Amino acid sequence: MTTATPVLTDDLYADLQTLWDYHQVREDPRPSSVAIGLGSHDLGVATCAADLYHRGIFPLIVFTGANSPTTIDRFPRGEAIQYREHAITLGVPAEAIIVEPQAVDTAQNIEYSRKLLEAHGLSVDLVTLISRPYQLRRSWAMFRKLWPTVNVQCASQELPLADYLNAIGDTKRVVDRIVGDTQRIFELPKRGLAISQDMPDEVLDAYNRLCAAGFTSRLMNH
Repeated sequence: MTTATPVLTDDLYADLQTLWDYHQVREDPRPSSVAIGLGSHDLGVATCAADLYHRGIFPLIVFTGANSPTTIDRFPRGEAIQYREHAITLGVPAEAIIVEPQAVDTAQNIEYSRKLLEAHGLSVDLVTLISRPYQLRRSWAMFRKLWPTVNVQCASQELPLADYLNAIGDTKRVVDRIVGDTQRIFELPKRGLAISQDMPDEVLDAYNRLCAAGFTSRLMNH
């Protein structure tokens, strides 16, 4: 028996916008020691890193990420490697990029990047953490928990929700991931992987309606 594909009605799109807005915790970037670009299916992470590098925000970029089931076909040689190549096409010097090609989740992205920077003898005070737009709040909370001795600021491409959906070209994938990232805001602290954060009632209500509509493929098991 097959399951019908969820439909993003106008009301559910409004709920999605509520979640999208909740996850936007970027700030005007300050000069930092290094950028860490979190691997994913979205080359916009590398594009954002290249833009901020050219603006002089940081002198060095770490791209971190191996593969996941959703990226192996698109980036068969690995997320971090593909990010590096994309950033180089955008004018970032190869010597300004370090690749961390082993991490398979965000916790490993942070841990392995920290160890890699330590192995290079690099002193880090402020990290610019670059992710997909809807991953900002979660990655910030995880960084604060897993690397508490270093300051962090978050960045991503600044796109409206509609433009981001068009850029990715797979609405259900994005909706499922935004719903999944929202769940992680309250689930990850229980597992010791993120600091706790408040979630307004309107965000929780929007999340529950999108779950009830079937956008659940990226939910964590309780």
